[in-house]
Amino acid sequence: MSSSWTAGQMPDCTDRTVLITGANSGLGFEATKAFVAKGATVIMACRSTDRGQQAATDIRDSVGNTGATLNVRQCDLASLDSIDAFAAGVEQDYDAIDVLCNNAGVMAIPRQETEDGFEKQLGVNHLGHFALTGHLLDLLV
Repeated sequence: MSSSWTAGQMPDCTDRTVLITGANSGLGFEATKAFVAKGATVIMACRSTDRGQQAATDIRDSVGNTGATLNVRQCDLASLDSIDAFAAGVEQDYDAIDVLCNNAGVMAIPRQETEDGFEKQLGVNHLGHFALTGHLLDLLV
């Protein structure tokens, strides 16, 4: 079964705040671009702010001026301290988050551990997002 839905069918997202992890590449980049095209404020949670800033520039160049705001912030989902600091900054600067896209992830990597001692794929793909969502729950509700 195929879908005929396209990102062009998204409703206007002006006055909406969207947080996307892994927003600088892959599906996160494409989701960011789609939300920006619809006027959303997008918080780009990226492990590397340099790559995040480059992605934000590429998105602005591609989409043009839609009135959207891009806010690149550092968040390493392999570090509970980084998640804590990121979430505290978001809580300080925003009153609500309308959409949370837990997108970032690693796959098929050699056995590694996060700085907190968790197996890295589980730590980043599941535990990191679980911790982030828990910290941001009040803004989401």
